[in-house]
Amino acid sequence: MTPSPKRPRTKKRGLGFDPVAAVAHLRKVDPKLMKLIDAVGPCTLELDEQPSVFFALARSITFQQLNGKAASTIFGRVCALFPDQIPDAEFLPSLSDEKLRGAGLSRSKLLALRDLGARASRGELPTFDEAHAMDDEAIIARLVEVRGIGRWTAEMFLMFRLGRPDVLPVDDYGVKKGYQVTYGKREMPTKDELTRGSAKWAPYRSVGSWYMWRAADQPRKAPPKKTPAPPAKKKPARR
Repeated sequence: MTPSPKRPRTKKRGLGFDPVAAVAHLRKVDPKLMKLIDAVGPCTLELDEQPSVFFALARSITFQQLNGKAASTIFGRVCALFPDQIPDAEFLPSLSDEKLRGAGLSRSKLLALRDLGARASRGELPTFDEAHAMDDEAIIARLVEVRGIGRWTAEMFLMFRLGRPDVLPVDDYGVKKGYQVTYGKREMPTKDELTRGSAKWAPYRSVGSWYMWRAADQPRKAPPKKTPAPPAKKKPARR
C-alpha cells in the first residue's frame, strides 16, 4: 500500500477576495450566469494549500494527462522517496532516475521534475510569500520557463494555490464547455469569444470560471418525450 504523503503545517491563507461579493457581482452583471448560480448554489472555491511552490508544481507535473486515481498513486510513490514524504528540491539530486522512473514517472515528467528542482535550488522559483507580492502575468511568465509547465498549469496555480480572483483559463475544456452550455452556443467558444463574453465578470473571472466548470458537470436534461397521438378512429365500412 502506497503511503499518503505527509504535509507539514502551513501558514493558513484564505482566498485573496470575498467569494460572497464575487457572486453578488456576477449575479448583477450577467443574467444567464445568475440562473446558473441559482441552480448550483454558493461558490465553494477554496485554496489547496501546499508546503512549498516546488511541492505544488511537482504535484502538477505528476498529475498532467492522468486521471486522478493513477496520478495520486504515482505522486504518493514519488513522495515516499523523500524524507518525511515531502518532495524537496534540495534532496531531489540524491534520487536516481531509476528510482523516480520506478515510482511511475514518464521520461518527460522526470526531465520536467529535474528542471523544476534545479530552478528551485537556484532561487528562480518564487516562494509563496514572494508570489503573493507579484502580479498574475509576472507569475505566469516565471512559471512557464520551467520545462513541462504551460500557461494553463500556471493559471491553476494562481487560482487554487494563491486564490487570485480574476483568472480566466481560456484553454480549459471545462470552462469552454460550461460557457457553451450556459449561453446556449451551438459550438465551443473561441478564445476571443470567451474573453469578450466574460469581460463583464471582471474582477472575478476566477469565480465565473468556477461556475463554468459546474455548468459543464451538470447532467444533461433529456428532451421531453412526445406524447403519441391517439390512433385514428376507423370509419365504419359502408354496406
